[in-house]
Parts: sequence; C-alpha cells; structure tokens
Amino acid sequence: MKRCLFIIIICLTAVTAFAQLEDMTFYREYYLRDDGSFNDRHLVLEDVRAGKYTGIGSFYLEALKYLLYRGSDITTKQDRAIAEQSAVILCEGIGEEKYAAAADDLWKTVTFFDIARDNNEGFAMQAAIAALGQIGAKQFLPYVVQRLNGYNVQTLSDLETRRRVQRVVTGCVNTLELFHDIEGYKSVFFVSVGGYEKPIQDLASAALPNMVDDPSEVIIPIINDPSNNPRVKLAAWREMLRTKAPGTSKAKVAAVALAMGWNYSTTSINFQTNLREMRKSAIETLRQFGAPDDSVFPNLDKSYTFNFNNNVPDYDEIRFVLNTLSSMKTPPALDLLYKILHELHDRRLGGPWTRKERQILEWVLVSIGATKTKTPDFTKILMLMRRETKYTSSEKKWVETAMKDLGLI
Repeated sequence: MKRCLFIIIICLTAVTAFAQLEDMTFYREYYLRDDGSFNDRHLVLEDVRAGKYTGIGSFYLEALKYLLYRGSDITTKQDRAIAEQSAVILCEGIGEEKYAAAADDLWKTVTFFDIARDNNEGFAMQAAIAALGQIGAKQFLPYVVQRLNGYNVQTLSDLETRRRVQRVVTGCVNTLELFHDIEGYKSVFFVSVGGYEKPIQDLASAALPNMVDDPSEVIIPIINDPSNNPRVKLAAWREMLRTKAPGTSKAKVAAVALAMGWNYSTTSINFQTNLREMRKSAIETLRQFGAPDDSVFPNLDKSYTFNFNNNVPDYDEIRFVLNTLSSMKTPPALDLLYKILHELHDRRLGGPWTRKERQILEWVLVSIGATKTKTPDFTKILMLMRRETKYTSSEKKWVETAMKDLGLI
C-alpha cells in the first residue's frame, strides 16, 4: 500500500512538472515575440506570478535580459511605467529563486531604472538591489554602499523625490543587512539617523544588529569624527550597546565615548544633554566591563570634579563615577577614590561644607568600603577622620562603617 502511494505521488509530481514545463514554454515564446508590446509582456509576467511556479530562475533571467534589450523601444511614460512594473516582477522572482547567475543583469536593471532619470519611480531599483542581497551577490556590495552614501548626503526637500529615494534606500538597507558585512554598517547607520521618514529610519535601526556582531571599528570613528554632532555620536554609542560584541570591545568604545563627552565643545543645550547622557552610559559600561586602559581615569575625574563644582550638579553622574571606581578596585581606581576622599576631608576642615558635600561624602565612604582595600593611605585618612572633631556624629558613623567594611576595626 505504501509503495503504491509512493508511486502515485511520483507520478503526480512528474505530471505537475511536465505541465509546468509546457506552461513555461508557452509563456517564454509569447513573451519573446518581436511584435509584442510592453503591456503584452507585462501581462505574461502577471500570469506567471499568479501561477506560483518554482524553479524558473532561468526564465526570469532571460525575460529580464529581453526587457533591458527592448529598453530602447520605450517612447512614452506609459511604456516606461509598464516596463518598470515588469522589472519589479522579474527582480522579485529572481530573488525568490535565489538565481545567482542574474547578478550582472540585476545591476544593469539598477542602472537602467535609475531614479536620476526622468519618469523612473524607484520601484525597479529597489527590487533589483534587494534581489542582489537575496542571491548573495556580495561583489556588488561596494556599489550598493556607494549608492546609499550618495542618498545619505542629499537634502530631500521635494516630496516626490524623497519618496523615490526612500524606495531605493529601502532596497539598499535590506540588501546590506543580508550581506552581513561591516563595510555596509556605517551607511545603514546613517540611514537610521538621517533625514528620512521614521519608517525608513526604523528599518535601518532594526537591520543594524543583524549585520555584524562587533562594529566597534566603525562606531569609534563615528564618535570621534568632529563633523558628527552629539546626537549622532550618542546614537552610535547606543548602537554599540545593542550589539553582541564582547565586553572588551564595548569597554574600548565606552572609553572613546567618555572622552568625547568631555572633548566636544558646544553651546547647544540639547547637544550638552546628549553628551551628558553618553558620558553617564559610558561610565556605567566601564563599571560593567572594566577599563580598557588608564586613559579613562582622567575623564572619570572630570565627570566627578565638573559636577562637584557645579551649582546644579548631576548627582547620577557622580554616583556612576564612584560606583565604577569601587567596582574596578584597580590601583588607578583606588588612587582616584583616595584623591576624592582627601579633597572632601580638606573641605570639611576648611569649608565650605553644605548638604551637597555631606551627601557625596556618604557615597564616597560607601564606595571605599566596597573595595575591601587595606592600603595605608586609606587606613591613615580614615583614622584621622574618625578622630576629627569637625565631623558630626552621623558623619563619623559613615567613616566607621567604611572602616568595618575594610576590616580596619
């Protein structure tokens, strides 16, 4: 019984395949007629698409070649519109069939239906570029990147031009996502922060994590580039946090983000806010993954000192610095903690001493206690603070708690 069923299935498959072959022979002959119009050929393609045939990549390629060959016959806007609709069907079919042999002709389609030419709407360009990604034609990656970079620097004031460009940009983003190559990462990133409509920006943003695991070699130059404003720098840093990159890479970029948070000068309140957010996030990342090198400590010192001396300090940034130093427990981190504690001690003795200083002193002592260090410098200054009469009883309790945490008492 099972054998009979198997034979029946084989027979049905053969019949179906033979019927499809007959259909495609008919469609091919009708499509390639010398006297056929663009509309005639388009109707053939509509029927093929409706038939949901498979394994017909060679037909799609032959049909696309013929469409491009007859391109010189286009004389009206209607012909061009129909030809573009036909190209979309053919490119989508090639992409679905993953017919790699069509790569060169797909790029010819991109060129022929370039939106820089009048009356091209961008649909065929979008479909052809997207198909390059579907068939894995990575040899065209530099050309797709070049196209996308060109669109990223354009000012799209005209609504119709914007629509055409965004159609092509969509195809570029989809293809670069499929290529999974870091060469396309920067271009797609600038789509996500560029002057496109939000759905296009969201498309690029969703594509970025799928392109490469560790884009740090691209993110660092974006953050360092003086021509990129803080909004763009912050967006680049946030993209780094979304990646699957190892902690060492994230720490390396965090050091760059923290440095840029202090090196970039601006009078814009919004940009200052962007820089502060980037610094705080970078400091938290350093707490999580550690310092890649000692260059981060002068900038951590800046984050603490700037806010300590500010009439309107960002207490979160101060706490992030203290928590990060406490978590690191390295000699440079302990040295900076000691410097901060010593400055507070001097201020307690000579003033001024306000609620701000008291609050920060409590945080610093908690951070020092968490390090479990027993260095002579900390031992000495904590002993002095415990005996100093200018400290209140509650302040001395903070000191004693830190000493207990360090095992000094």
